[in-house]
Order: sequence, then structure tokens, then C-alpha cells
Amino acid sequence: MLLPWSPPCKVLCRSCAVMGKLQSKLKHSTYKYSRPDGILEERIQTKACQEYSPAHVDTVSVVAALSSDLCVSGGKDKTAVAYDWKTGNVVRRFRGHEREITKIACVHRSSQFFSASRDRTVMMWDLHGPSQPRQQFSGHAMVVTGLAVSPDSSQLCTGSRDNTLLLWDVGTGQCAETASISRNLVTHLCWVPQEPYILQTSEDKTIRLWDSRGLQVAHIFPTKQHIQTYCEVSEDGHKCISCSNGFGGEGCEATLWDLRQTRNRICEYKGHFQTVTSCVFLPRALALMPTIATSSHDCKVKIWNQDTGDGAMPPCASTADLGWTAPSLMTLHSSGSK
Repeated sequence: MLLPWSPPCKVLCRSCAVMGKLQSKLKHSTYKYSRPDGILEERIQTKACQEYSPAHVDTVSVVAALSSDLCVSGGKDKTAVAYDWKTGNVVRRFRGHEREITKIACVHRSSQFFSASRDRTVMMWDLHGPSQPRQQFSGHAMVVTGLAVSPDSSQLCTGSRDNTLLLWDVGTGQCAETASISRNLVTHLCWVPQEPYILQTSEDKTIRLWDSRGLQVAHIFPTKQHIQTYCEVSEDGHKCISCSNGFGGEGCEATLWDLRQTRNRICEYKGHFQTVTSCVFLPRALALMPTIATSSHDCKVKIWNQDTGDGAMPPCASTADLGWTAPSLMTLHSSGSK
């Protein structure tokens, strides 16, 4: 089964806020489409993408959706930028970090967001507030590489290359809990919707589920063969997806997990040839079936049918024991630089 076709400009613009990298200019005149039957098609854009001025003066490291119209990005210029992706206008810039911004987490249905940095701090900002951060969280000994906000926005969890996770009271800015595990170099954190659990990926190739009530490990998923670079939880909190580093097709996969009682691996998605840096569940409005997207250092974004791949196999959940690898529905090739 193929995704209903839509102009690549629209797909890229909708995906940019969730794929972890913001590009200020999109000038691809053609794109390649990989069909499940192995045929590679090249299509020409019928409508040119709007070209906007860059929001940053240096490399963009992270981007997150603040609302349906606004995204917030951060990068090596130490600045967080609120950006209207529909008009291309910079709404506001936030300065306060002393080094590169590494992560951004937005508060659901709010004008507030958090930024983490290589300066070992996390700052809380308000789009409509003062130019200074509303709150600053300092407690890590190394770069902050994980950032997650609780569903009620009362707690903040941060992770670092110092092997620690810290749980903060957002209102007071005080650290409430600390947890440390040897070699647990955090790569990403995300909070499970409507639950007290936090999902974490690590350079020790492990995916952990933490209980915020005491900040204890509630579950450890089967160890992977490669560093886990990113994770995401579905909106209903029933599934999660992680992705790994790799080279030459070794590793370079995304893995779908069941977050409910069994917490088993559902299936893997292989097709990238370099490190997969990000993986997301795409909104159902973009396709007729559940889909996920992965981005990689191989300059490709792949769109996958979460449940059935190309329709040639029964649903992933029923073939988990076979270790079925799903083929991608669509591949977008970047003709520009990484």
C-alpha cells in the first residue's frame, strides 16, 4: 500500500518541526521516491518551496514544535529562536546560554519552553515573558543531552553525559530526585503521555523506562547492538520507537516497542546506511495508515508504514518473533548538504 501522494514541499514543511533539524532554505527541484516494489521514481516539484532567511547564524542543533504555527530552534550560536514556519518570520530570539543549545522541550498548549545547553544548564522561557529566563536549572557536571517535561508541566527531567538523571520541580527550580548509573550517557529523554514514566536512550545501547516517583528504573528493554540515539512515544502512550547509530547499513535502524505490559519489540525498520538521528510518529492526518519517519546522516528521510510495511506481510505485531524488517514506503533524498 502506498501513501497518498502530496507535494514534497508540503511533506517536508510538516515534518521539519518533528524531525529534529530545521532548514532555512528548501530548493530541491526534483526528488526521488522509492516504491515498495523496488522501483525508484524521480518526480519534479510542481510548486516551488518558499525560501526564507536563516533563523540562525550557525549550525542548527534542534527544533521543536511550540504550536501549530510556531517552532523553536536552537544551535551553536547559543540562541533559541521562535519562528513562524508558515510566514518565515522570526517571532523572538532568546539569549542566555553560554554555549551551544543541545535540546529543546516545549510545554504542551503553552507559550513556555525549556532549552538545554553544553554550558550544563537548562533554562525556562516564555514567548510572551521577559527577555530573561523564567527559571534556570543548574546541577549537571557535563553537557545536558536529555530534556523532558511532565504532562502537567510541574516536573522536568534532565539527563547528561555525566551519567545522571535529575528530576526538577518546575515551580521552585529545585532538584527533587537524582539517579546515577555507570556508563549511562544519556542521548534523549521523553515523557510518556498521561503516565509518570520517562523513556531514555543511552550510549550504553540501552533503553530504560524510569518511574518519576522516586526516579527508579521501572524497565530495561533488551539491549541493542548499537548506540541508541533518539526515542519517541506515541500520543496514546502505547508504543515507543528508538533508533541507533551505525555505518554501511550495520545498525542504522529504528525499532518499534510495545510500552504496555509485554513491552516486547514489535518490529524493526532497516534501510538507512548511516546513523539514524531521529525517529517520530507522524500525525494520522498525513496518511491513511499509522506511519513513522526516520532521518539519517545518509541524507535521507524515510517514511514507514508502522503496522504493515508494503502490505506484503501481516501486521508487525503478529510477526515480532520472526524479527520481520519492514520496507519503507517512501524515501526523500536531500540534494543539498547535510
